[in-house]
Amino acid sequence: MDRPVELVGVPMDLGADRRGVDMGPSAIRYGGLADQLESIGLACRDGGDLTVPRPEGRDPDASGQLGGTAKYLTETRTVCERLAERVTEIRESGNFPLILGGDHSIAIGTGNGSSHDGSTGVLWLDAHGDINTPETTPSGNVHGMPVAALLGLGPFEGLSWAHAPEIPAENVAQVGIRTLDEGEETAIRETDVTTYTMTDIDERGITTVVEEAVDVATAGVDNLYVSLDMDFLDPDEAPGVGTPVRGGASYREAHAAMELMYEKAGEKMCALDVVEVNPILDEHNRTAELACELAASALGDQIL
Repeated sequence: MDRPVELVGVPMDLGADRRGVDMGPSAIRYGGLADQLESIGLACRDGGDLTVPRPEGRDPDASGQLGGTAKYLTETRTVCERLAERVTEIRESGNFPLILGGDHSIAIGTGNGSSHDGSTGVLWLDAHGDINTPETTPSGNVHGMPVAALLGLGPFEGLSWAHAPEIPAENVAQVGIRTLDEGEETAIRETDVTTYTMTDIDERGITTVVEEAVDVATAGVDNLYVSLDMDFLDPDEAPGVGTPVRGGASYREAHAAMELMYEKAGEKMCALDVVEVNPILDEHNRTAELACELAASALGDQIL
C-alpha cells in the first residue's frame, strides 16, 4: 500500500433494528486507527463524517416500497449517494478510502464508488449473506440487502444509486457465512455469487478458503473492494456488533484472512469498509480496537 489512507465515517443505523452502530466510527477512531496505520508507514487523513439523517420523527415505511419492504429507503439512498461520490473523489485524488460504519447498508455507497472506473470484485466477510431484497426480507432492514442492491437483484435492478453494473456476481465472494434467510439461500443458488460458510472454514481451513475467495473475487477484474462486517468474528472475540451470531471466526483466523487478502491482492484493492461496530454492546471498546487491528492487517501490517 503506497497510497495515503483517507478515513470517512458514516454514522448510520437506519438499516438495522438495533440502535448503536451509528457510534461505530467514533469508537474505531478512539481505538487508535490513525496511529496504527501511521505506525506501519501509511499517511492517514481523517475526512470526518458524512451527515446522516436521524430516525427520530421519521416513518420507516414511508418510502420503502420497491415491490416490498425496505425501511428508511429514501434516507439510505441519500447517504449512499453521498458516500459513493465521496469514495469516487478520494480514489480520483490518489488516496485510499477506508470507510467506517455504521450499519452494512453503507456498502451500497462504498461499492458504487469503488466500481465507477472499471470492473470490481468484492470480498465480503460477514456472518450474514446480506442478499435479501425488499421482496424477500423478513425484517425490512436494508443492512440485510447491500449485496442484492449492488447486483441489481429484484426491485434493485436498474436503480442507479444501488445497482453497480461493474460488479459481476461471479466476482463476489462471501466468507464466514453462518446464517441465511430462505430468500437469501435462493438468491445464492440462482446467482453466480460464491459463498464460503463457516463449515467450509472448519473443514478446509481459513488459509485455503480465503486464498480461493480472493482468486474468485479478483479473476479478470480491475479492482477489489473489501467489506468487513465485524460480526464475521465470533461474539467471544467481538461482542460489540450489530447482529452477533455464535460460531464465527477466531481472532487469529480474522487476522490471517486480512493478511492473506493483502498479500494476494493488495495492489488491486480500491476500498475497504469496516462496519457494524456497536459500542453499546461492547466491552471496554475491545471490538473497535480489534477493528483497528484488522484494518491495519488488511493494509499491510504483518508480524514480521
